[in-house]
Amino acid sequence: MAKKSLDSQKIISIVLLVVGIGLAIWGYQQSGSLGSQLSQAVNGSPGDSVMMFYIGGAVSFVVGLYLLLKK
Repeated sequence: MAKKSLDSQKIISIVLLVVGIGLAIWGYQQSGSLGSQLSQAVNGSPGDSVMMFYIGGAVSFVVGLYLLLKK
Protein backbone atom coordinates (compact mmCIF):
# COMPACT_ATOMS: atom_id res chain seq x y z
CA MET A 1 0.00 0.00 0.00
CA ALA A 2 2.82 2.43 0.80
CA LYS A 3 4.48 1.70 -2.54
CA LYS A 4 1.34 2.68 -4.44
CA SER A 5 1.05 6.04 -2.67
CA LEU A 6 4.75 6.68 -3.30
CA ASP A 7 4.30 6.07 -7.02
CA SER A 8 1.30 8.39 -7.22
CA GLN A 9 3.23 11.05 -5.29
CA LYS A 10 6.09 10.83 -7.81
CA ILE A 11 3.65 11.18 -10.70
CA ILE A 12 2.03 14.22 -9.11
CA SER A 13 5.41 15.80 -8.42
CA ILE A 14 6.56 15.28 -12.01
CA VAL A 15 3.29 16.75 -13.31
CA LEU A 16 3.78 19.78 -11.05
CA LEU A 17 7.33 20.23 -12.33
CA VAL A 18 6.18 20.12 -15.95
CA VAL A 19 3.27 22.49 -15.26
CA GLY A 20 5.62 24.90 -13.50
CA ILE A 21 8.03 24.96 -16.42
CA GLY A 22 5.13 25.34 -18.85
CA LEU A 23 3.68 28.30 -16.94
CA ALA A 24 7.07 30.01 -16.80
CA ILE A 25 7.53 29.57 -20.56
CA TRP A 26 4.01 30.81 -21.20
CA GLY A 27 4.67 33.87 -19.04
CA TYR A 28 7.88 34.55 -20.94
CA GLN A 29 6.02 34.39 -24.24
CA GLN A 30 3.33 36.70 -22.86
CA SER A 31 5.97 39.21 -21.82
CA GLY A 32 7.00 39.58 -25.46
CA SER A 33 3.49 40.39 -26.64
CA LEU A 34 2.59 43.86 -27.86
CA GLY A 35 0.13 44.51 -25.02
CA SER A 36 2.66 43.52 -22.38
CA GLN A 37 5.41 45.61 -23.95
CA LEU A 38 3.06 48.60 -24.09
CA SER A 39 2.09 48.08 -20.45
CA GLN A 40 5.75 47.81 -19.48
CA ALA A 41 6.59 51.01 -21.38
CA VAL A 42 3.80 52.93 -19.62
CA ASN A 43 4.02 51.45 -16.12
CA GLY A 44 7.62 50.34 -16.02
CA SER A 45 6.68 46.84 -14.90
CA PRO A 46 5.37 43.73 -16.66
CA GLY A 47 1.63 43.14 -16.76
CA ASP A 48 -0.29 41.35 -14.04
CA SER A 49 -0.97 38.28 -16.15
CA VAL A 50 2.73 37.85 -16.89
CA MET A 51 3.58 38.06 -13.20
CA MET A 52 0.81 35.57 -12.34
CA PHE A 53 2.27 33.09 -14.85
CA TYR A 54 5.76 33.55 -13.39
CA ILE A 55 4.60 33.21 -9.78
CA GLY A 56 2.31 30.26 -10.52
CA GLY A 57 5.08 28.52 -12.43
CA ALA A 58 7.60 29.07 -9.66
CA VAL A 59 5.24 27.85 -6.93
CA SER A 60 4.24 24.77 -8.94
CA PHE A 61 7.87 23.95 -9.72
CA VAL A 62 9.02 24.34 -6.10
CA VAL A 63 6.16 22.21 -4.72
CA GLY A 64 6.81 19.54 -7.35
CA LEU A 65 10.52 19.53 -6.57
CA TYR A 66 9.82 19.31 -2.84
CA LEU A 67 7.47 16.36 -3.33
CA LEU A 68 9.94 14.62 -5.61
CA LEU A 69 12.86 14.98 -3.21
CA LYS A 70 10.89 14.30 -0.02
CA LYS A 71 11.60 10.89 1.48
